[in-house]
This record gives sequence, structure tokens and C-alpha cells, in this order.
Amino acid sequence: MKIDNCTIDDLPLILDLYNDARALQRLKKMVVWPTFEEDFIIREINEKRQWKITEGTKILCNWAVTFNDKEIWENKDKDDGIYIHRICTNPNHRGNCYIDTIVSWAKTYAQQTNRRFIRLDTLGNNTKLIEHYTSSGFIFLGMYLLTNISTLPKHYQDEPNCCLFEIDLENI
Repeated sequence: MKIDNCTIDDLPLILDLYNDARALQRLKKMVVWPTFEEDFIIREINEKRQWKITEGTKILCNWAVTFNDKEIWENKDKDDGIYIHRICTNPNHRGNCYIDTIVSWAKTYAQQTNRRFIRLDTLGNNTKLIEHYTSSGFIFLGMYLLTNISTLPKHYQDEPNCCLFEIDLENI
């Protein structure tokens, strides 16, 4: 397995992974991600914020990062964290706990970018995801009602109850 930035050539596969994720979300009656504009994904790729786990030429999992997330994290966001978003696992490779690989990578990446925290969120009271993320080292900070949602993607506007998770690199 290898972790690299996604490239423009990966765009069709990333879009397929998002479609697969939406299908799983619908099946499990979870909050469903909206269709993300290609330009949005291309910008993330060009900014080197889309990542992938590969085996050979196959993408097993991908995710995006950002370095601020004030709409969700409000006053906790002090430019001291990396924020992981939209983790997608290839449906043929689900169950392989790629979150553990992502966490290991994120610890190094956060240190290289002088960040103290690794953070992520999920919407709704998804107890399985809460268990999944906490078993990978994240501390569940609780569920918060988001109030500054007008600029966030539609799924945050449809379900403003947000579970917040973090790893404090100074406390591990």
C-alpha cells in the first residue's frame, strides 16, 4: 500500500468512489453527501489536498484535507489542525480499516505542517462511525448543533447535528 496525492487522472475514480459512498449512505439511511462539483474536486487536487491509498494502480481509499474549518469547528479552529473530510473506501475493499492507515499518515503529515490536531466530523448520531473513529484513536468530543452553515455543502444544511472528533498530538 502507498499513500500519495491524487492527480487529475484520478478524477473519474474519485467521482465513482463518491457515487459509491452516496449509494452506501442511502442504503444505511445515513446523511447522504451531495454531488460535489468537478471544479471543487479539481481545485483540491491542484492544491494537493486530495489523498489516496493505492495498491498498484487501484485506489483503495481516498480523502481530502483542509487546514481550517471555522464553520464547523468555530473557536476551536486556531490554524493548528488538519481536517480530514470525505473518506471514501473502494466498495471492493471495505472492512480493511483504512482509517488506521489514514490516522498514521495524518500524525506524520500534521507534524510536518506544524499542526497539533487531527480533526474530523460526521453528521447525525451515527453510532457505528463514532465507534469506528474512536477505535482508531480519535477522541469523540460530542455532538454539536452547527449554526454557521450557509457556506457549507448541502448535507450540513440538511443535518446540522455534527459529531466532532480529534487527536491531540501533544497528548499521545
